[in-house]
Amino acid sequence: MSSPKSDFLRILQARGFINQCTDLEGLDALAMEGPVTGYVGYDATADSLHVGSLVSIMMLHWMQKTGHRPLVLMGGGTTKIGDPSGKDVARQMLSDDGINRNIQGIRKIFEQFIEFSDARDPSDHAKALMVNNADWLDSLPYIPLLREIGPHFTINRMLTFDSVKLRLDREQPLTFLEFNYMILQAYDFMELSRTYGCRLQMGGSDQWGNIINGIELTRRKTQTEVFGLTTNLITTASGQKMGKTHSGAIWLNEERLSAYDYYQFWRNTEDADVGRFLKLFTDLPLPEIAKLETLQGQEINEAKKILAFEATRLCRGKKAAESAEATARKTFEEGTLASDLPTLAVPRGRLETGVAAFVLLNEAGLCATNGEARRLIKGGGARINDQKIESETQEVTAADLNSDGLIKLSAGKKKHAVIRLA
Repeated sequence: MSSPKSDFLRILQARGFINQCTDLEGLDALAMEGPVTGYVGYDATADSLHVGSLVSIMMLHWMQKTGHRPLVLMGGGTTKIGDPSGKDVARQMLSDDGINRNIQGIRKIFEQFIEFSDARDPSDHAKALMVNNADWLDSLPYIPLLREIGPHFTINRMLTFDSVKLRLDREQPLTFLEFNYMILQAYDFMELSRTYGCRLQMGGSDQWGNIINGIELTRRKTQTEVFGLTTNLITTASGQKMGKTHSGAIWLNEERLSAYDYYQFWRNTEDADVGRFLKLFTDLPLPEIAKLETLQGQEINEAKKILAFEATRLCRGKKAAESAEATARKTFEEGTLASDLPTLAVPRGRLETGVAAFVLLNEAGLCATNGEARRLIKGGGARINDQKIESETQEVTAADLNSDGLIKLSAGKKKHAVIRLA
C-alpha cells in the first residue's frame, strides 16, 4: 500500500515504523471511520522498560496524537509464565507483589508519552487506558478454558513458531508453562476486543506469530475483524541491538538511569542512524528532520544534540532535557565539571592511602568490571583530570583533587564521572 489515507498509518509509514500488517488497507479504512483502540502488551519483569521497548511506545504515542485510543496491557498474569520469544532459558519467577511494584514503575514511563484516563468506559476514546491481564487470566478455570480455546490451537502449528523452534533447535528445555504463553496472549486480544472494543494489536516483528494467534481466535470466537501491526526490531547501523551497551541496558526511568546518561546515549548515536532515529524516537516534523539529515561532517553533531534533547524531553520531560543538555555543554564544550555528572563519594582516608584507578573506573560506573577498566587503561582510553592514565597500577590520591575538592574521571572522550570526598 503506497499511500495510507488515515493520519495514523500515514505517519507510521512515513516515519519508518511499519514492518508487517495483516490487512493494511482494511486497518486504514477502519482508522478513517473513527477512533480505533489498539494495544501493545508489556510483561512486568522489571520496574522499568528499556530503549528496546521505545518503538512500540512511540506507536502508542502517535496513535493518541492522531485521535485514536492507545491501550497499554500490563502482563500481570503472563509475567508469571514468561514469553519464550527470543529467549534460550525460562525467566525467573516473580511474586505477585514484585510484579505489581514493577507495573507501578512502568506506568510512570508511559505517563510521559501518553495521557491516561481512569475511566473504564469503552466509548471514551479521548484518553489512554492501562489494564492488567491478571484481572482476567488469574481467575480462569482450567477445564472450561481448555474447552473454550483448546480446539482452536494445534500442537503441529505451535511447534512451527520461532519462539518454540529456537529452544528446540538449540536443545534447550521449553516448559509446558511457557508453551501456554502464546495461548494466553491470544486470549488477551479476544478479551480486550470484547471488553474495550480493541481492534488492533501492535508489537515487534518477533511477536508476529503470537499476534496472528490472537486475531484468529478473536475472529472465530467473537466474529470480530481485528488487525495486527508489527515494527522492525531496531538495530544500529553497526548491527548492534538497540539499547544494548557494554555497560548494560538503557533504562527509561530516572531511578535506573539518570537523564544525563540517557541524553548521552542518544548524543552518541552513530552518524548513519541520526535521521532514522529522529523519525522514530522524536515527534519533530518530518520537514525539519529532512533538513537535519542533510548535515555532514562535524555539522551532524548538531543533529545529534537535537536528537538527544528531543528524545530526553519526551521520556524525562523538558526540564530534565535542559539540565542534561547543560551538563553536556559544560563537560564537553566549556571544559568544566557539571554538577549533574555521575558522582562517586570516596572517604578522604581512602584517597590519602591511594585507590587503584581501575577500581574507581568500575565503582563510578564508567566500566562494568575491573577487568574492563584495566583493558581501557591499557588501551589508553582512561583519564584522570583529562590526563591519560599511564599504567594499570596507577592510583588516584588526594593530590588529584582540584580546588573544588573534585576529581574528573573519564572513559574515552564521552563518558565522565566526578569523584568527590564523602
